[in-house]
Amino acid sequence: MQSQAENWVKKALQAKILTQTEFIAKSLSFRKQNKKVVFTNGCFDLLHSGHISYLMQAKALGDFLFLALNSDASVKKLKGEMRPIFPLQERLENLAALFFVDYLTSFEQETPLSLIEQALPFLLVKGGDYQPSQIVGQKVVEKNNGQVLSLPFVDGRSTTALLAQFSKIEKK
Repeated sequence: MQSQAENWVKKALQAKILTQTEFIAKSLSFRKQNKKVVFTNGCFDLLHSGHISYLMQAKALGDFLFLALNSDASVKKLKGEMRPIFPLQERLENLAALFFVDYLTSFEQETPLSLIEQALPFLLVKGGDYQPSQIVGQKVVEKNNGQVLSLPFVDGRSTTALLAQFSKIEKK
């Protein structure tokens, strides 16, 4: 039987995890209120300090941080058969637990372009391994008077680099 505290935590996390329709409606509502919605996306299949730093920086740029996660099938297509490390629901809940992430959703496609076109965030950000011109949705956001930024990359803190380290440890 779940305790009252566990129920509260589950409700709090679920309040942040939205359907795409809810995610888009909330973003557009905040836009009408002249609130700065910051949008980012990714796999986040092994949450690490590079992600935390990046997401905190993203949140500091606006009023609300909206995060779109690649579905399990999308991650597998982009990263290979051994990924994601954790299933979508667990990734969503882990990220929802971060106080600086306001709302989350997921998407099936390889890119979140359709979601960006509909949500029309004020600010679109990605990590420093992308140049602004390489960021999916850049033209849409800028056409709608928004900005696109590439945030500093934390050296040595990528999921791929961490998995390579783990692989070396296992072989010993």
